[in-house]
Amino acid sequence: MNARRRDGLLRQRDFRLLWAGETTSRFGSNITGVAMPLVAVVTLDASTFWVSALAAAAWLPWLFLGLPAGAWVDRLPRRPLMVACNVASLVLLLSVPAAAWLDVLTMTQLLLVALLTGVANVFFSIAYRVYVPFVVPREHLTEANAKLQGSESAAQLAGLGGGGALAGAFGAVAGLVANAATFLVATLCLLGIRAREPVPERPERPQALRKDVTEGLRHTVRDPYLRVLTTYGTVTNLLLTGYQAILTVFLVRELHVGEAMVGWLLAGSSVGGLLGAVVATPVARRFGTARGMLLCKFATAPFGLLIPLAEPGWRVVLLPVGGAMLALGVVSANVIQGAFRQQYCPPQLLGRITASVSVANFGAIPIGSLLGGVLGGVLGLRPALWLLTAGLAVSSVLLLAGPLRARRDLPTEPPAESAESAGSAESAKAAEPGGPPEPADPSAPSDLSDPSSDPSSDPAHPSDRRALRYAVPEQG
Repeated sequence: MNARRRDGLLRQRDFRLLWAGETTSRFGSNITGVAMPLVAVVTLDASTFWVSALAAAAWLPWLFLGLPAGAWVDRLPRRPLMVACNVASLVLLLSVPAAAWLDVLTMTQLLLVALLTGVANVFFSIAYRVYVPFVVPREHLTEANAKLQGSESAAQLAGLGGGGALAGAFGAVAGLVANAATFLVATLCLLGIRAREPVPERPERPQALRKDVTEGLRHTVRDPYLRVLTTYGTVTNLLLTGYQAILTVFLVRELHVGEAMVGWLLAGSSVGGLLGAVVATPVARRFGTARGMLLCKFATAPFGLLIPLAEPGWRVVLLPVGGAMLALGVVSANVIQGAFRQQYCPPQLLGRITASVSVANFGAIPIGSLLGGVLGGVLGLRPALWLLTAGLAVSSVLLLAGPLRARRDLPTEPPAESAESAGSAESAKAAEPGGPPEPADPSAPSDLSDPSSDPSSDPAHPSDRRALRYAVPEQG
């Protein structure tokens, strides 16, 4: 039966195109994950702070645009929006090698490119997560997320290693040309998808954008599962990106690693991410989705303490080993959480809930990157790594603050009483003469067991997310 399910998903042409396009794009993004900081360190001789600021710039738009972007995504067709974001990123990335070849490249331009591609990434990431249930039937969402996460980890392994090899052979800016080409491939794959999502309904009197945003925020804050997972993701992203922001500097200036080897050492963690995508489904089946996620987190987080133990010579391998274990825990949890949100959240609020979670999770990334740069400059690189990885080792305790500790499995539907109250609220609003229909109270999510609210039956997914760093951030 499981074999038939897997074959059924792989036989779906639209999913294969979505999978191939996103995997290609991830491959290019991870080349940039090595190339961009190397351009700053080697070509422009940037300081530790400016390298961390470069990482922060790519994620800063989440803080300012994430919430309204979620409301806009719920109002706009997703695929055209994703295509536009890919094309914009392609043009922006090509501007860096063009400026380098003309000998006019500056740190200001690098920061601007990182910032603007970050804006495109905000809209793409939210639209992508909302778009997946249009392409993938509901019963295949866990498998689809596992495949997408697994190919992302494989793309990290190849992309980070390839980025270092390209930098060593042709210079760091060559990696940005390769990433631009992957955006073109991803765009062509999106255009080839045959499934057509319905045009989002436009009420006669659209409610204010602020009200749309507030509904998504209220639902996320009031729901005990979303609240705990979002809080944990925010804290871990702060710590993850804090140490990741200074890793390239640590490898080059403390461990005296060459440009080509930097990529391969960073890519070593992707082996853990690939393994995490493979084990997520069997672990969830054996222990339950809630207990399996807790097991993956508690068992892997302490291994991050191996990273600051790395030294020149054979002990340099401690860095990728520690990173691989962290990535295993993050990716396995991302697979489980991704399917949970896509099934659990009301479809009409999915874009806004995704944005609310992402703003908290991804909004921590620029702060964490700057924190890593400040700590690296004040304390030194190795003491900063000790402090940040120690925080990661104990951060999983936050998951015990909510209902997760008492459950074997995460719910796949909102509570029945909430669904009933949501249905009553929607009926009452629909009965108001002259008043446009409005979403139900987000504190009372709709019942996804109703086929009309099932993302797979009504064509109504994290890192993110094009990560500039080697360990996968928590998905928003």
